[in-house]
Amino acid sequence: MSAQQLPVIVIGAGPVGLAAAAHLVEHGIQPLVLEAGASAGAAVREWSHVRLFSTWGEVVDPAAEKLLAPTGWTRPDPATYPSGGDWAERYLQPLADALGDRVRLGAAVTGVSRAGRDRIVDADREAQPFVVHVQYAGGREERILARAVIDASGTWTTPGPAGGSGLPALGEKAAAGRITYRVPDLEDPAVRARYAGRRTAVIGSGASAFTALAYLAELAKSEDGRGTHAVWVLRRGISGATFGGGEADQLPARGALGLAAKAAVDDGCADAVTGFRTEAIERADDGSLVLVGEDGRGLQPVDEAIVLTGFRPDLSFLSEVRLNLDERLQAPVALAPLIDPNQHSCGTVYPHGHRELSHPEQGIYLVGMKSYGRAPTFLAMTGYEQVRSVAAAIADDTEAADRVELTLPETGVCGGAGLFDAPDTQQTDGGGCCAPAPQLIQLGAPAATSSGSSD
Repeated sequence: MSAQQLPVIVIGAGPVGLAAAAHLVEHGIQPLVLEAGASAGAAVREWSHVRLFSTWGEVVDPAAEKLLAPTGWTRPDPATYPSGGDWAERYLQPLADALGDRVRLGAAVTGVSRAGRDRIVDADREAQPFVVHVQYAGGREERILARAVIDASGTWTTPGPAGGSGLPALGEKAAAGRITYRVPDLEDPAVRARYAGRRTAVIGSGASAFTALAYLAELAKSEDGRGTHAVWVLRRGISGATFGGGEADQLPARGALGLAAKAAVDDGCADAVTGFRTEAIERADDGSLVLVGEDGRGLQPVDEAIVLTGFRPDLSFLSEVRLNLDERLQAPVALAPLIDPNQHSCGTVYPHGHRELSHPEQGIYLVGMKSYGRAPTFLAMTGYEQVRSVAAAIADDTEAADRVELTLPETGVCGGAGLFDAPDTQQTDGGGCCAPAPQLIQLGAPAATSSGSSD
């Protein structure tokens, strides 16, 4: 069988992986999607209670919609906001069904290489197909040859730790029973009881932390949540950019989310602790947790901790292919400068495609959230543009691959370096590189919470 007759392996049946398959089908190329979970959108289903801050119109891929049209699928109102559960049930599952046997579930990719060539061997390397090692849920193993590999496996399974050094804090693993690394579903009675009337540390400064703060504030104001209080732990100080773009954000629900977090602090439902990098998590005599900073400062005990410090890519199964990744972000080198939070925190990057995502090992692409490595602020529509370009490149349609077919929204604010206590040099009263810092507005229910960044 010639290389052109082999399938393109897509790792992950999330939003971006399934979109990649749809674009490949559009080019007449056979995809094979390998999903480790038991259903399409397995990661998205784990945050099914969270409402996206992108509308339906922004989280449905055009090629996927074309593939769905003959099935009688009806697109939801493009101006409304789906939850993760809505996204999975009303879009991802129908899309996987439309792809049929081109999607395999319970299929975990454990290795990718070149057939007969390990990472070291140069000889005739590019002429060899990729070989993808798969382990199925029942224990069976298989190796599949592929003409190209698109890794859209996301970062959901590898959340960042509480430790400020990037390593788990001392005692973090021992305290695992009181720590979660996901936004809790406070509509679930058992989960609600875990946090109601208790002190909870929320560690992190992004959209997920905003979400948790807003949810806990809503719980604190409810009849059964009296006494609920949050302690928001930030590694940086609070500046005008801390809460995002507010009314200046071109994704209004994303801006409202930051303002809801600000309201939680201003209303007294949460205390903010700034400049705190967790070194250890100790157990008090009553079983509560004491967060200790690198400077030796200990916070008042909390009953629970929600650690929302971002995600990182799992590169272990790609160790035999030659990737060119930025040493800090673990993102493709050509993409890294566009998304590096050491340089800016705008969360705004121009649309990019196969050229920024290419590697020395031709024919393998990291796309979706995984392409961002450890950088935050990924949008689903960014991933859709990525795979549109990548699929065209695999189909040798360079003109289409190089074309830009997306305009991304601005966050509405830029806060300078986003990772440490550097001055917010880009934030000025006159607007700086973006708009002025937002002012607090009063909100009702918590705003939408997620961009749909899980792949």
